[in-house]
Amino acid sequence: MEIAVYKPYGDHEFQSLIERIHPPRVCIDNDTCRNCTIVKVDSANKHGILLEMVQVLTDLDLLILRSYICSDGGWLMDVFHVTDQLGNKITDESLIHYIEQAICASRRGSREVQTCVGRNVRPRHVSMEHTAMEMTATDRPGLMSEISAVLAELGCHVSGAVAWTHNKRAACIVYMEDDLKHGPIMDPYRVAQIQAQLENVVEAHHYEGERRSVRLAAPAASQTHTERRLHQLMAADRDYEQCCSCGYDSSGDDVAHRQKKGSNCTEVKIENCKEKGYSIVTVRSMDRPKLLFDTICTLTDLQYVVFHASISSFESIAFQEYYVRHKNGWTLDSESERRRMIQNLMAATERRVSHELRLDVTTQNRVGLLADVTRVFRENGLSISRTEVGVQGEQAVGTFYVKDTSGQAVTSETLEIVRREIGGTVLVANKSSERPSSQPTNLSNTSPSISTSTSSSNGKQDNKPGFSLGSMFWSQLEWLSSNFRPIKS
Repeated sequence: MEIAVYKPYGDHEFQSLIERIHPPRVCIDNDTCRNCTIVKVDSANKHGILLEMVQVLTDLDLLILRSYICSDGGWLMDVFHVTDQLGNKITDESLIHYIEQAICASRRGSREVQTCVGRNVRPRHVSMEHTAMEMTATDRPGLMSEISAVLAELGCHVSGAVAWTHNKRAACIVYMEDDLKHGPIMDPYRVAQIQAQLENVVEAHHYEGERRSVRLAAPAASQTHTERRLHQLMAADRDYEQCCSCGYDSSGDDVAHRQKKGSNCTEVKIENCKEKGYSIVTVRSMDRPKLLFDTICTLTDLQYVVFHASISSFESIAFQEYYVRHKNGWTLDSESERRRMIQNLMAATERRVSHELRLDVTTQNRVGLLADVTRVFRENGLSISRTEVGVQGEQAVGTFYVKDTSGQAVTSETLEIVRREIGGTVLVANKSSERPSSQPTNLSNTSPSISTSTSSSNGKQDNKPGFSLGSMFWSQLEWLSSNFRPIKS
């Protein structure tokens, strides 16, 4: 006797029917809140959509001060309180229109968004025209200098690069093109040659059996967001394994971890809400831009779905509370699952934190520029802990977090030598900061200059303490839903 097994109907057109009947609605409200712009999204839900929406906002360098997430029952209703880097509301009509377009395009799985007139809002962390080099290795002084020198010698023009270091591990993504053909490097022999040379650099100071990887990828329309890809590379490299070395406590349904690093203090707590069938993940850390993006990246890549969430801040401390289940419906029941979650969330909050000196460099773009700049750092005893470089028209713009390899403070004499040898404009922050200074940068200034400033780590803070989801989503969901309205046609 045969037993018939019936599976849910999985036709893609049928599943997208609800989206065609009820397309995403985005409302950008500048009237309700005095100090920030409120972005409200009402749409059918899918795995990863929360990350895509947060990515749209953070790619525009907007600060997410608070957020309320509700996506139970196949529908999402998300609210984001945002400002620009100076703490102002979003009033530029072209930028508002772009946010509405981009969020709706993310929901439909489309990358096609019309560029705003008079404003360059294209995400700078995605490159679909250049060959990408991905590398993970043991961190050491001069590594970035050696890699960029090899690329310059092989005729590779670097158009952008992002590199992070964490727990003595390093990961970087470099976008490059052929200097002669002015396009992506497509010749298989040339790709193999470049990869072999880079592997030699990475292997030079590694012990046998140490983890390392070098990979060249051709341009692809579906290329992963660069910063999300860096999270994935470092997680695959297991940089999170030391994140619980300062203490780990487990008792019943409560798992907590605290780690102090300078002024940075992070706590991750996991417990189960058996009545609702969720695991409650709470993260308490120093507030900074892109913190929400980094956390959502980790939860999404670990295949966990956020059903409800509340994010707020109080006196520069961020409180994040997530009600989650695994994509397959599981909660965090086993000790190993909880420990893995805690380690990954700790790493996600730490990778972007830098306590070193910050140098902002703007100069005329040319072939081999990155190799020359990093060589200047190396020759003056400076080691790079994090960097982000790119091109704006004819100018190359880069941010470097550096420290003295001897462990001493970087002297003013060293900074003067660096400024003179690099040329262009060099802005120096006395302490590393995750937020640019409120003073505008004069990119057109051709004479070298150094300025010293200390800026806050975030925008305006909400002076209200953190609160529990239990009192908001379960009792005020009807009020939250009523505040969504369709955008004007």
